[in-house]
Amino acid sequence: MSLLPDTLDPWPAPFASAPVDLVVDLPGSKSLTNRALILAALADGPSVVRKALHSRDTLLMAGALSSLGAEVDTDGDDWHVTPAPLGSSAPTDDRRVDCGLAGTVMRFVPPLAALVPGVTAFDGDPHMRNRPVGEMLAALRALGVRVDDGGSGGLPFAVHGTGSVRGGRVVLDASASSQFISALLLVGARFDEGVEVVHSGAPVPSLPHIEMTVQLLRHHGVAVDDSVPDRWAVAPGPITARDHLVEPDLSNAAPFLALAAVSGGRVVVRDWPRSTTQAGAATADILGRMGCDVALVDEGLAVTGPQRLRGVDEDMHDVGELTPAVAALCALAESPSRLTGIGHVRGHETDRLAALATEINGLGGHVVEHPDGLEIHPAPLHPGVFHTYADHRMAHAGVILAAAVEGVTVENIATTSKTFPDFAAYWSGLWAARV
Repeated sequence: MSLLPDTLDPWPAPFASAPVDLVVDLPGSKSLTNRALILAALADGPSVVRKALHSRDTLLMAGALSSLGAEVDTDGDDWHVTPAPLGSSAPTDDRRVDCGLAGTVMRFVPPLAALVPGVTAFDGDPHMRNRPVGEMLAALRALGVRVDDGGSGGLPFAVHGTGSVRGGRVVLDASASSQFISALLLVGARFDEGVEVVHSGAPVPSLPHIEMTVQLLRHHGVAVDDSVPDRWAVAPGPITARDHLVEPDLSNAAPFLALAAVSGGRVVVRDWPRSTTQAGAATADILGRMGCDVALVDEGLAVTGPQRLRGVDEDMHDVGELTPAVAALCALAESPSRLTGIGHVRGHETDRLAALATEINGLGGHVVEHPDGLEIHPAPLHPGVFHTYADHRMAHAGVILAAAVEGVTVENIATTSKTFPDFAAYWSGLWAARV
């Protein structure tokens, strides 16, 4: 095999012709990095976000916070943050926040912008105009914040900050995204009355992400009451400046661990945390149910693939971000699978359920799309192009299938830079010693 340039499109992703035996290091978690940056920008003094993920999403967050008056030094692995002087800066009407394709920027920054005098305009990549944010904007209005969105309930919109937000109790439907809740909790301590967020609707997806938010708030000395289901209350008060060490991104671990599963080899992900709120940790349990041997070892998490992968019946409601990688594995299993509880992933970077069904079936697979999930049956796959729809998780599914099916290429592999800079080069480099 020759390693072809990563810039080719579609990209000839490597095929695992033999079992792999690899140890991999992963960049930091995007979810943790962006939450830590928000809290650092609101804190009562400077702090450091150590081993921050340096990716498009996190740089967009750093840029957004800088536009609101914080100082964020993104040089090196450790990012130094000096908080913004909220409420005291001179009003301005020309602040603009580029959300790109980052849901955390689109949803987490507007409540903070409400604390800065003046108008902050939000927009992003074209597809971001299709991602849900209306419930969170309505919640801000209910808390006394003026938001102009032209009636669209999405991008572009503008937040009119006055230097303070009343806060208090707000009821919203977060069944489309747990980020609606995290957005208000992260900033709520700086509201005059704090914030009490009550969810009313279908079950909240991705609850581990809210648990991550709550844990980080408590790390910064913020009082959070989450004793009642579907209700979270943040007391008003200071946010203590604390340095934060970012864990490896466990959702980004999925394609690497899947490589062990599809090749029958062994992959170790270094520094796997013994305890975490990251949803990506569920990858280990799912792989175990598919027949892999999974164990915590001194270096991290080790996965050894089976001779044949078993299909699974998984409720993915709380770990929807893993859907593309798990669906790719299910397409390679010897028995049928059902992935359910994931209707909300239709509102992610793309409609992931429709995209997965289209792309796997385009390679000869047998995927039946349901309103809230996928039914995946064994079928022989053949070479072809796997399209990513500018979605980094779809790219992960593509490289997993390419590792198992020779001749599969992946369109727009560069979209992985959203959460994993130089992913293609790193992925190819895993094979370098074997060439």
